[in-house]
Amino acid sequence: MLSVFNVNAQQKQLDSGRKYTINEITVAGAQSFNEQTVVAFTGLKKGERIYIPGERLAEVTKKLWDQKLFSDIAIYVTKIEGENADLEIYIQELPKLGEISIDGKGMRKGVVKEIIKETNLKPGLKITKNLITTTKNFIRNKYVEKGFYNTEVFISTAPQRDSTGKEIARDMKILVNKNKRVKVSPLEFDGNENLSDGVLRRSMKNTKRRNPVRLWKMSQFTESGFEEDKASIIEKYKSNGYRDARIVGDSIWERNEKNLGVNINIEEGKKYYFGDIRFIGNSVYTDAVLRQTLGIKKGEVYNGTLMSKRIEDKTDPEAFDLTNLYQNNGYLFSTLSAVEVAVRQDTIDYEIRIKEGKLAYFDHISVVGNDKTNDHVIYREIRTRPGQKYSKKNVVRTIRELSQLGFFDPEQIAPNFKNVDPNNGTLDMEYSVVEKGSSQIELQGGYGGGGFVGTLGLSFNNFSLKNILNKDAYTPLPMGDGQKLSLRAQASSYYQTYSLSLVEPWLGGKRPVQLSTSFSHTVQYFYDFTEREADRDRRFLITGGSIGLAKRLTWPDDNFTFSNAISFQHYNLKNYNTGLFTFGDGYSNNLAYTIGLSRNNVGNNPIYPKFGSEFKITAKVTLPYSAFNGVDYEALQAEREGLVDFLLENTSDVDTQERIAEIDQERFKWLEYYKIKFQGTWYTKLVGDLVLKTNTEFGFLGAYNNDRGIPPFERFFVGGDGLGAYSLDGREVIQLRGYPNQSLSPQDGNTIYNKFSLEMRHPITLKQLASIYVLAFVEGGNSYDGFRDYNPFDVKRSAGAGLRIFMPAFGLLGIDFGYGFDPILGGTEKSGWETHFIIGQQF
Repeated sequence: MLSVFNVNAQQKQLDSGRKYTINEITVAGAQSFNEQTVVAFTGLKKGERIYIPGERLAEVTKKLWDQKLFSDIAIYVTKIEGENADLEIYIQELPKLGEISIDGKGMRKGVVKEIIKETNLKPGLKITKNLITTTKNFIRNKYVEKGFYNTEVFISTAPQRDSTGKEIARDMKILVNKNKRVKVSPLEFDGNENLSDGVLRRSMKNTKRRNPVRLWKMSQFTESGFEEDKASIIEKYKSNGYRDARIVGDSIWERNEKNLGVNINIEEGKKYYFGDIRFIGNSVYTDAVLRQTLGIKKGEVYNGTLMSKRIEDKTDPEAFDLTNLYQNNGYLFSTLSAVEVAVRQDTIDYEIRIKEGKLAYFDHISVVGNDKTNDHVIYREIRTRPGQKYSKKNVVRTIRELSQLGFFDPEQIAPNFKNVDPNNGTLDMEYSVVEKGSSQIELQGGYGGGGFVGTLGLSFNNFSLKNILNKDAYTPLPMGDGQKLSLRAQASSYYQTYSLSLVEPWLGGKRPVQLSTSFSHTVQYFYDFTEREADRDRRFLITGGSIGLAKRLTWPDDNFTFSNAISFQHYNLKNYNTGLFTFGDGYSNNLAYTIGLSRNNVGNNPIYPKFGSEFKITAKVTLPYSAFNGVDYEALQAEREGLVDFLLENTSDVDTQERIAEIDQERFKWLEYYKIKFQGTWYTKLVGDLVLKTNTEFGFLGAYNNDRGIPPFERFFVGGDGLGAYSLDGREVIQLRGYPNQSLSPQDGNTIYNKFSLEMRHPITLKQLASIYVLAFVEGGNSYDGFRDYNPFDVKRSAGAGLRIFMPAFGLLGIDFGYGFDPILGGTEKSGWETHFIIGQQF
């Protein structure tokens, strides 16, 4: 057999450059293609005249190699008779990929599926050396990027045979040995004289040296993270005046299998200062306005990072910078750039060059992705209108308003610029939304208020009241008009409470005026805590309702809301004598007016706000009945005090007890009080998605007439997780983790409380199906019996950690582990560890 491409002395029949006529073509080797297919693909035909060897056969060989199906290709001349030659095409087909298995310590099923998907390994692929090499490198790099610098990947194949023993494929087995994460020790710097090692290390967010005390950031090394950190070091120098700072070299060495040493060599250069800053091309704003917005003065230390942010802060869409100054006033097509025009010794002069462009106006506004929520519910929240001058601020605010609705995934709301025409100054704006489940089921259980408390609630947050009689709209309930319908039932061994509420956020559909209505009914039975039994012949019934209006204001800004509501509760006691109520048979009425002012500008995601603040102040007041009902409460109070003193010596005097009950019935027939509350919450983004939540609260319950006194209702109870907040008597349970429920207030509650808390949060995932984040907290709070006992620094302290999971169908779920550093009321030992389960509510 004569090789076409390896002619030697024994192959003299093949004359270089001589043409032959192809007589026969055969195919040999290990392959699954039939002979006719291979010959047809080569294009060689019997009777064809070709040079042997020659370009024609070289082209055929290259064509076969390009298919990447073969591990060996050769063309042989098997016979020569005169000018006729027989050819044999020898091909060795690459093996096919059969089953794929990945094994290794910590290789969960999800990780295996992820690797197979990312490497695109599928049965039937041809196994090449390149496939094995690229697969091995990909998997190794994947783990190196996670800090497993010494990851080893081993790939082997084994034949897969049919019943006859013929090899039909090769199974691939991948073994991943991650080894341990490498730590960075030491992390050193050379050449830095003006910025200390500590300052530079703190500027590196990804590469941290080994430190057993640090729990929030692992000491690990990744190449991508290291490159980002080198850029951060230069930014740190620029922000301190060192414009010419550069990294002239770095070295990474392996100290051992657990530690890498890192050294960075820096050339700092000299320190610079800002010189003259001129504005070129501005006609809309004066130099004075632009200079005030820029906020940089001549003679200040050079800060290149600050200069870039004052021109355009890309990390904050609502930043107070020059770009937003223009874009919030219609100049979408404006461009601004800072140019160094002169460097005089240590001083840099700048020109801010501005191309203002043409004013831009919205042409068409549209929304896509809402398959459940009706268009009018979305369009009424949109702050941009056709024909309106472009405003970036209004676009950002629209995204926040749509997120706050709770009907869409806040992480996927996006403004899409369409048909942008700089010549005509027009653009179309399309808001893309992704619907998420807005209805919730509240399932809650735990111990609160002295017994087991169970709750079942249904909240339909995108309800449609107008379709309540339309049977075709039930899927399973009429939805899409943005109303909120809530049904809730809560019960324990000694009480039940039922409530119904409906909220219409846009009364009439044209203005943001919210109508709220609610109705509730509670039955409380006398409970013997010693015997743990409820006496159903002794009961306390509460029936009530409320109606309220809340209007979004335009001044001082449109983040403010003014609200007011009228509420009524009827308290009916039947043979219900307790320490709290001296009249066991009787009633009280609570007609109150609540007025409130709130401001909310928290971030786009209401489940996990990353910035912004929210505060609210409310006053709940009743009529001053004692001023006009003709009752002498001073005389009644004096009589009551005398009767109480007499009763202390004659404890079994029934007539005296009944008279005290009559007096209290008269005092509390119509409740008289005023109640002031304040709450402020701030969200601060620290690093990445790490968020600090700061919260402060205060509440005060007072009386118009001291002789009439403060009623035994509407009081504050501090401590626990809030599961006992069943609104029995208008009470408010203030959550304070690390303590048992209501353990920091007396049985009758208190009239003043305050609470302060800090909570650090970090998300695990903010996906549509579930938002999950972890938290750590410190907080303090207490309740007091009047201002004579009030001391805002006398608080019960706690700290701990927790987890929150928000799923659209169930609302907020979570668990907190809190440690109380102080004794509960009447105790002497620290409260210690308490576990709190959070279902359907949020701190």
